[in-house]
This record gives sequence, structure tokens and C-alpha cells, in this order.
Amino acid sequence: MSIWDQTHECMSRDEIEQLQLERFQAVMNRVHKNVVHYRKKFDDLGIIAEDIRSLSDLTKIPFTTKDDLRRNYPYGMFAVPLREVVRIHSSLGTTGKPIVVGYTKNDIRIWSNLVARFMIAAGVTSDDLVQIAFSYGIFTGAFGLHYGAETIGASVIPMGTGNTEKQIMIMQDYKTTVLVSTPSYALALAERLEQLGVNAKTLSLKAGLFGGEPWSEKMREEIERRLLLSATDNYGLSEVIGPGVAGECSRKKGLHIYEDAFIPEVINPETGEVLPSGHSGELVLTTLTKEAFPMIRYRTGDITSLDYAKCECGRTIVRMQKVMQRSDDMLIIRGINVFPAQIEEVLFSVAKGETPYQLIVERKGAMDSLEVVVEVTDKIFSQELQKQRYFLETVKKHIGALTGINVDVKLVEAKSIPRKEGKITRVVDKRQI
Repeated sequence: MSIWDQTHECMSRDEIEQLQLERFQAVMNRVHKNVVHYRKKFDDLGIIAEDIRSLSDLTKIPFTTKDDLRRNYPYGMFAVPLREVVRIHSSLGTTGKPIVVGYTKNDIRIWSNLVARFMIAAGVTSDDLVQIAFSYGIFTGAFGLHYGAETIGASVIPMGTGNTEKQIMIMQDYKTTVLVSTPSYALALAERLEQLGVNAKTLSLKAGLFGGEPWSEKMREEIERRLLLSATDNYGLSEVIGPGVAGECSRKKGLHIYEDAFIPEVINPETGEVLPSGHSGELVLTTLTKEAFPMIRYRTGDITSLDYAKCECGRTIVRMQKVMQRSDDMLIIRGINVFPAQIEEVLFSVAKGETPYQLIVERKGAMDSLEVVVEVTDKIFSQELQKQRYFLETVKKHIGALTGINVDVKLVEAKSIPRKEGKITRVVDKRQI
């Protein structure tokens, strides 16, 4: 079992926590000196770095939220002068101003090594040809995986997104061994391969590193079956570093968080209370090694749980569950909490594959209603009305059994649900319009 950084991935719990404490105290001093936002927060509460004598003292420090980042747009959260920033990335900003993040030369080096860790854990070696089908641009995904692969010594094919038939041609001709993309694009590639009559056995693929969106175990099984590769998940977000926060090893029993670079906490999203290991809640991350854009107790909005048991692979660092839902995605329908991921799981199961969908929430009189809009795909069923009715009734029945609420299910033409940046807005809540 290959491990990229044996020193930091296999430390004892005491060693990890001592390193985290030392690095965190240094970060506290640095942001108090260089970031007005943090200095004001700490001064208002009378907090100084010396107050942090153990990791349990983190609870004395307020959370950082996405609203804090928006208020300090574009450079207010930077801890170094712009002349020291060699790279600027941002979120896509589909709901207003984007979140702008910066990297120093050292940040880029650290980022590359963090990505190398989960790539090695997933089975990538210096002999591999890595085809990256993420968008190159302001989004962090493509560059993070690109530099991580080069750090390992692998050969990178920087394809970018789209042009599926050319992606397939490159895979065939260049003998691609590792695919990097979203899981949904991996399935789109598999579907196009089948339409073209290309047998996946004729490709050289051995591994797939998929991220950028939630995906279930059933989706993993389908990707692995259709592309004949080992599919692993990785996790990151632009505000914290991009990809490189965590990644699965070949055991696929949780994503290893690189604790020498991040302190993870899981909180109750309603109360902010820190939850014990094994309990599901909102992931909060503190950066320990970032120079340009340090984050202290950043609320990610992602729901997960933490497992501190040593992994079979030999790594001792904590593992997080796959992220399948967000705290801000939760819908309350007639007093019942409903997550889009629950409905996605039903659709995937009944349709036996990925199905484009959108949830429409409305208030009809005094009652909330939920409509599940599903695009027709050839894979789901033929044009027979009987099969369409059966699909609708099955989905409705399964969602009702899972969530306890009745929903309406409607079929629409393929590609008719609007996309933004290639992605469907999963929830349209008309109660707020």
C-alpha cells in the first residue's frame, strides 16, 4: 500500500494533536496581525492566541461563514500582500459575487502535495497517464489534480470538459489509465462508449478519481461496472484549498482528512454545538498551512461524520463519510426534513442509473407541495405509457416510504430542465419567491 507522506499520514493521535495545536497558535497570531476581519472578531471577544492551550479551546473562537467571505470581497480575507499571491481562484459565483481565494508559491507547493496524497492512495503512480476532464479556469478542480499528478510524476492529459467523443478518442489512442472528472460525467462517457460500440475492455483505464458533486455507492458500482476501473471519491472546496482536503484510499471506507493541514470538527448545524465522533453534522474546517488565505472554523455546509479508528491501509488520520447532503439543502416540507440526496437515491435505484431531476417546492394554500421533475432518458424506459406510469408510481411510492410525505412526480423531455454552468439547480423553492 503506497503512502505519499508516511510522516504526516501515519502519526499517533498525540503527535497529530500536538502538531495541530502548534500550527493553530501560529495561524491565530498571523491572522490577528494581518486580517482585519479576524482581528476585529478576536478583539471584540478578548481572544488571544495564548488562550488556545488545547484543541478543545477551539470552541472559544467564532465560526467563519460564507457571508463573512462575501462581505470581505475580493481581497479582505487575504493574510499576505497581493505581490506575494501567485494564483487567484474563485467559486463560480452563481448566487452573487464569487468567493475569491489566493495562493502563495508555498501554498501551491503544499496544495500539490496534498492532492498527490489522495491520488497515490487511489492507486495512481508515476507510470500513469491521467486524463483530466474538469474545467480549466477560475474553478480549482482541474489545476489541483493537474499539479498533484505532476508532483507524483504521472503524465497529464489536460483535456478539460466536454467534447465527449474526442475524450474517448484520446483515451483510446493515448492509452489513458486514470480518469479525473465528476461522477456524472464518467457515466456520460460510459453511455457514449456504449452508443459508439466501444467495449470498455479495449481501454487502458484502471482508476477514476471523481469529485465535485455528491454521488452514492450505487453510482460508484455502476461507474466501476461500465468503465472497468476502481472509482474513488475526493473532497475539497475552493474556500479551504480546493481538492486536497480529503480522499479515499483503495479500501473505500471513508475519506482520509489530512490533519496536519486541517482541523476538522462536526457541529450541529442548528446550535453550533461540536458533536462527538460518529455523529452526523456540518463539517467545520480550520486551515493550518495556508499562507495567503487562512480559514478559521469555516462552516462548509456539508453534512458528514468523523471516524478516528485506524484504517486498514495503515493511515492513522481521521476519516470522513462521503458527503451526500448539505445543511443548506435541507427542505422542510409539512414539518418533515427532506434532503435532495434521499430523492436522488430513489431515482437512481428505480431508474437503475443517473437520472437528471429537479425538485419544485410550492405553497398551495396553507400546504407545502413537492414536485419531482424527471427528464426522460432512453435508459429509463421506452415510449410505452404503461412503463411510464409504472416508473412514476414506483418513484412516488418509494419516496413516500422513505420520507413520509406524498410527492408529485412529472416526466419532461430530455435536456429540458435548465442548466447553469452545465449543472441543474436541484431545488427551486417557490415559497421564497
